[in-house]
Amino acid sequence: MELNVGIIGGAGYTGGELLRILINHPFVNVAFVHSKSQAGKPVWVTHTDLLGDTDLTFSGEEPAVLLAQDGLDAVFLCSGHGASATFMAENEISDDITVIDLSTDFRDEHDDFVYGLPELQRERIQEATRVANPGCFATSIQLALLPLAKANLLLNDIQVSAITGSTGAGQALVPTTGFTWRNNNISIYKAFTHQHLTEIRQSLTTLDPAFNHAINFIPYRGDFTRGIMANVYTPFAGTMDEAKALYKTYYANHPFTHVSDSPVDVKQVVNTNKCFLHLELHDGQLLITSVIDNLTKGAAGQAVQNLNLVFGLPEDTGLRLKSVAF
Repeated sequence: MELNVGIIGGAGYTGGELLRILINHPFVNVAFVHSKSQAGKPVWVTHTDLLGDTDLTFSGEEPAVLLAQDGLDAVFLCSGHGASATFMAENEISDDITVIDLSTDFRDEHDDFVYGLPELQRERIQEATRVANPGCFATSIQLALLPLAKANLLLNDIQVSAITGSTGAGQALVPTTGFTWRNNNISIYKAFTHQHLTEIRQSLTTLDPAFNHAINFIPYRGDFTRGIMANVYTPFAGTMDEAKALYKTYYANHPFTHVSDSPVDVKQVVNTNKCFLHLELHDGQLLITSVIDNLTKGAAGQAVQNLNLVFGLPEDTGLRLKSVAF
């Protein structure tokens, strides 16, 4: 099997990460990488680490022309939030072409999109032709909570404190992503109002329709480039052994999410599609620490995981990536 895939919006952080994975995927041929701003340039001019790895050039052709080429199997949408909805409205895409969108635009599952969190609804993704990739914070927080939701054990408010690397803000420079501001600094943003709260609640109520408690989420900007650590806690009446059994059973057949008996840190998962979870019980509060790489499991890696599921490939194909460790 060879899948011909294209990327719309390939010049940003997520597009670059997607390219790094796809050019090494054993069953993928990258048919095109589209970018208005970088049209005509070799991709390694923008993604400089890809020098010697690929001869691909950014295409500036009209998307309609690229989408009409014979044998195209899938397209990834890596443009900014709002741009994907516009793209879908302006371009007629055959039902034979799978669309995997990495923006927020279709995460509410309208227009036949399926929410692409494999640990939540693998079977629906396998039957989908339109997949809405989850957000990065949403992925790490949901993976911390899905086993409790499945067991109807989210009986009170949920508290979340989570920190992300600067690549989560995208490539465009603004004061809060520049080195001189972010270095040796930390700040909160969108406290209690972060846009990922909508999809988190949507997923929890998919498993537990009666869930109606607050999710109190405080996001932090971190002084590092990539990775997310989410510390999530909520009341739990069981024992530590019961909590571990619940989580290990839920994730037993999911290749990328693992429960660690030891404390976890971000470096363990950076450059991988993994999520590591660690549980602690303190005076009736279950603390779940969840770590992912915001660019892989939180974006491009999960998008490729969804591609694999749609086309009947082993879920981990092309995604057995090694962490940087140090």
